[in-house]
This record gives sequence, structure tokens and C-alpha cells, in this order.
Amino acid sequence: MFKHVVVVGAGAVGCYYGGMLARAGIKVTLIARPQHVEAIQRDGLMMDTTTFKEYVKVAATTEMDAVKDGDLILLCVKTLDTVAAARDAKTRMRPDAVMVSMQNGVDNAERIKEELGFDVVSAGVYVACAMPSPGYLKHNGRGDLVIGGDVADDILHKISITCEYGGIPCKVSKTVAQEMWTKLVMNATYNALSALTGCTYGVLVNDPGALKIMMLLAEECVAVAKAKGIALDLADMQDRVRKLGPAMPGTLSSTQQDLARGKQTEIDSLNGYVAAQGKKFNVAAPMNAAMHSLVKLREARQVG
Repeated sequence: MFKHVVVVGAGAVGCYYGGMLARAGIKVTLIARPQHVEAIQRDGLMMDTTTFKEYVKVAATTEMDAVKDGDLILLCVKTLDTVAAARDAKTRMRPDAVMVSMQNGVDNAERIKEELGFDVVSAGVYVACAMPSPGYLKHNGRGDLVIGGDVADDILHKISITCEYGGIPCKVSKTVAQEMWTKLVMNATYNALSALTGCTYGVLVNDPGALKIMMLLAEECVAVAKAKGIALDLADMQDRVRKLGPAMPGTLSSTQQDLARGKQTEIDSLNGYVAAQGKKFNVAAPMNAAMHSLVKLREARQVG
């Protein structure tokens, strides 16, 4: 197993996975915003999950220098900050340390490789969680990972073992690109609509009009993926979309949470990415383009 896990960008996702590992006794350091660090240093990380609620003792800091002591680095920053954060971390990482991109979108590992020249592990992250207050992690569902990429099999296996020890289901996949695109379909169908309407996933999937929009969004995603050489089954993707809402009925999307806090969203890496790739490969994706444009309009008004 890895001995010291450092989470770069410990927001909701980073705190959930870092907290689970720390709770199991693995050494973890969270690099987070000052308000979260202060609360975690004082009381521990409050983990309010679907199966337990307790304070978890875990190291927390605002300093990127903490990366130099880790052998497994979990990159959990927003996609807007991917390359900058990876570059900052890379200058401090041990030569034998491994970085995992645990972010939304499908091209983070590719961007890091192109900009910085090193391979990172790609992770499909399936968890619904939020940070409603400093040091308080609210978990609403799931918590599994799918990992893969251009790294040695023994490294992937070691990551999987470490995660499983922490109670995190972790699957190693030879087709991680398909897994990442599957998650992108879920994000593209729910995130923007949740942000624009303020509705939870359960409300959206039970509304006939919203569901029709989600089915069209999924159809466009599958067509764009096919043009890029990623094989997805449309019926399977649409079935997964229908099932996600009932599985996480009270969830509000990360895009909605960002807008509510006056923060920039990751919509460029979600519906915006699908629309841009559709244009590149001459595949029509008007619904994704519309969702992207509408969220950008709200973002421009709410983010100061």
C-alpha cells in the first residue's frame, strides 16, 4: 500500500476520499482552503456519510510543500486549475510518487501529459458529496472509483489495494476512457439542468420535460464519443441516466453548488467540452451547446 496520501485541492471530493483513508489508519494530508484547514486542525474532519457520522483526525494544511512527503498524490482541484496545480505539485513531488487525477471531465490526464510531460493515473470518481460548512463533509451517495491510464499495472494495483483498505471500492480498468466518458454523460445530463433549475436529481428525473432533455443530451454525448473512437451504447447510457436520479434523489450538482457560492464552474469541461468536440468532429451537439451557454450566462452574472 501507499504510506502517505496527499490530497491537493481538498474540497468535497478530496475530503471524502482523504477522510475515508485517514479513518482506516492511512497517513493522509489534506491541502485545503484556510477555513477548512482551521476547522479540521481544531476539531477533525466531520464526515457525515450515509453509513456513519464522526470526526476523523487528519492532517490539514494550506501549503503545497506538503506534497513532498507523499507517495500518492490525489489531484482534486477544479478542472480550471488542473495544469497550474499539477505543475506546482510536480516541482515538489518525490521522483517515485504517483499522481491520480480525481476530477470531472475526460481530458485532465491528457492536458497534464501535454503541458508537463508526465503520466498521471486517470480516475472516474463516482460520489455525491458537498462541504456545507468549514470542515464539514456531507456525503449523499456512492464513493467508488475506476482507475486506469498509461502507468504500470503494479502501480494501479497498489492504488486499488490502498483504496480498498480505506473502504473505497476501486476498480482497475483497461478501458478507462470509456469509464470517463460514461461519467461525462452523467455530468452532462444532470449538472447544467440542476444548476439552471435549482432542482435535485430526483426531481429532474421525475419530470417528463427534463428527462426528455437529458435523453437528448446523452444521445449527443454518445455520438461525439463515437466520433472520437470511444464506443458507448446509447441505450445503456440512457438507462444509467434514468437510474442515477433515484440513486441520488437529494443531490444538487457540483455546478449548482459552485454557482450558489459565486464560484466559477467546470461547465467548460462538461457540456462545453462535448459541444466543442462535436464541432471539431462535425457532430451536432446543440443541446450541450445550449446548456453550456446558459450556465455561462448565469456564471457571468453570479461570479464576481
